[in-house]
Amino acid sequence: MNTHLLALQLMAAQGCLGAFDTIYHHELTEALPQRATARRELAIHAVRATIYGVLFVGLSAWVWQGAWAWVLLALFGVEIVLTLWDFVVEDQTRLLPATERVTHTVLAINGGAFITLLVLGMPAATDAPTGFAYAPQGWLSVFLALCGVGVFVSGIRDAFASRALTNAAAESVRFDGPPQTVLVTGATGFIGHSLVPALLAGGHRVIVLSREPRKAAWEFGGAVRAVASMADLSPAENIDVIINLAGARIFGWRWSERRKAVLRSSRAGLTKGVVDWIAAAARKPRLMINASAVGYYGIQPQGSEQVLNEASPPQAIFMSQLCQEWEAAASRAREYGVPVALARFGVVYGHGGALQPMLLPIRLGFGGRMGTGRQRNSWIHLTDLLGAMAHVWRMGANADGAWNFTAPEHPTQLEFTQAAAAELQRPSVIPTPAWPVQLLLGEQSALLLEGAAVAPTRLLASGFSFRFPTVRQALADLV
Repeated sequence: MNTHLLALQLMAAQGCLGAFDTIYHHELTEALPQRATARRELAIHAVRATIYGVLFVGLSAWVWQGAWAWVLLALFGVEIVLTLWDFVVEDQTRLLPATERVTHTVLAINGGAFITLLVLGMPAATDAPTGFAYAPQGWLSVFLALCGVGVFVSGIRDAFASRALTNAAAESVRFDGPPQTVLVTGATGFIGHSLVPALLAGGHRVIVLSREPRKAAWEFGGAVRAVASMADLSPAENIDVIINLAGARIFGWRWSERRKAVLRSSRAGLTKGVVDWIAAAARKPRLMINASAVGYYGIQPQGSEQVLNEASPPQAIFMSQLCQEWEAAASRAREYGVPVALARFGVVYGHGGALQPMLLPIRLGFGGRMGTGRQRNSWIHLTDLLGAMAHVWRMGANADGAWNFTAPEHPTQLEFTQAAAAELQRPSVIPTPAWPVQLLLGEQSALLLEGAAVAPTRLLASGFSFRFPTVRQALADLV
């Protein structure tokens, strides 16, 4: 048996499993770079990925001999310690889905088999002269080297995310007043992860609506009550404020009819259930804050100087219709005497969320305008978004109606790219043509290639003060 070749084959399998775990779990389903509680886990991943990058590339076409064989064994020893530490940190900060636990188990078994083969070959390796013996294995060597590059890039991404993650937004915003009971939907999302700690810091009792209540309670350290559906809440439950953030991620798979149905159900459908509970409640909430998006206004012609406000009309395109349906479902709460603040969010910039993927090409030196670069970008810093929520919270019944949660400045996509490149001290000269984005995303490509200038007219008129009114100030804080 050629134990060296078998070890490399097991390592290739490790690379495939690791890529699946990173992309499917860490990036997509668990979204670790967006979780403040995942900061330590991401730091461990970054160090371990660096070690794996060295091992994949170093073993792809070379045999480590003599003293280097002992170095190789030591690297695997460090990797084992990091993996065990990672398991402990994961169990302290989040409830892993079944698929991730199974994947981790298979990775551990496969890694154990590889290390066993390594140990079996140690006597011969340590007896050989110190150095690296070139022993390429064709396409297997090429694949392993590519795995090394991929895992190293993943490590850089995790290192940046770990460094960026913080709960500073929650710590700088307070929801004033006597303790109240707040129902939050979508609490385990990017915004919810900062909103809930801010509410708890204000002494408020938080109830979280989640499809996975045990997981949600775990993520907030048991400080919240988590329910799986509105049916779990008695009509006699006293809820003072409802903050409705729920909704499947808008950006992702192409907008097929099936995907559109999921997006509608997760927004308008869930909101209908919340309002149905309000209808039956013995004591009605004093306020409902319903998240929507500036997609309500549709898109503007590129180069347009028009600035939209809360009175601007919607459009007959899917992103606008989705927001209209969502707001209509929430507005029904008014029939039961509950004021409804319709908060139309711009793109939220924070440590996590959409900003990190937007910055990644620029960090790597491949940034540039997308499409024409003339599309307007309506955005808001996470701290200002939470502050705007607290502002609306204090207004009570006077908060009823539409609010644009956007910064006063709405730069073009090219201006954003140039500001980010200046802050990161990187070039921004490589453009992304529109056609491949349109080909890949279809109708959804409008989220990237089109835009609108949406002003926070009502926030400013009611006396709200932005901490980060310009994109350069926001990037200086976040980058």
